[in-house]
Amino acid sequence: MSTIWTPSGPVRTPCGTSSSPRWGDVGNRSLLHLQCHIGLDTLSWARHGAARVVGLDFSEPAVDLARGLARDLGLGPDRAAFVAADVYDATAAVPDPSYDIVYTGVGALCWLPDIGRWAETVAALVAPGGFLYLSEFHPLTDVLDDETGSRITHDYFARDAWVEESAGSYAAEGAEFTHSRRVEWQHPVGEVVSALAAAGLRIEFLHEHDVSLFRRFGSFERRDGYFRFPQGRPRIPLMYSIRARKD
Repeated sequence: MSTIWTPSGPVRTPCGTSSSPRWGDVGNRSLLHLQCHIGLDTLSWARHGAARVVGLDFSEPAVDLARGLARDLGLGPDRAAFVAADVYDATAAVPDPSYDIVYTGVGALCWLPDIGRWAETVAALVAPGGFLYLSEFHPLTDVLDDETGSRITHDYFARDAWVEESAGSYAAEGAEFTHSRRVEWQHPVGEVVSALAAAGLRIEFLHEHDVSLFRRFGSFERRDGYFRFPQGRPRIPLMYSIRARKD
């Protein structure tokens, strides 16, 4: 993974840093990070001036680790709080009724079966005048072969859950788990945008990016801190980002 996964560093994505024009200065703003895992991105926002950050994840061990990292950084619960809950229960689980920024980071939406319900949850948590910022892997990458990324091998519009039993993870390929069954869902970009609009948020931009944060395909090269297809090869979107505001 890229160096964005450090609590002392910037929130670095293909979409900018924690003071990017795409979301402005985070100073004195409150931020909710849904599906935050161990909270490294969440804590990066706090380290870069957010008045209060809250991270939510359904994994108790991940949340416990996030709380420990916050303590190590000298950030008390008034600056950085973490909650263990299902994302669909976020409105009842988080400590504040709304936030200036609701953030969802890469690799989160594939774990959710119902994007409409997710969008409604997000819209309920964005404060008036605030916005959702979503940065995600482009679902087009999931329909291509893993080695070259040049052949269509899966259905872009598939609605059935994808179930796999496998060892390892993106963080440790050789790791062994007691529970190794993964269930994921494909969500086309149009479905995500339409769900946010239906929930009452106004789409301010949808950007597509020709870089990735990890070696998604075997043919990728690493340049300028990102993974890309070799130079000279036709490009496709590898990630996308959305800002959706609550008027």
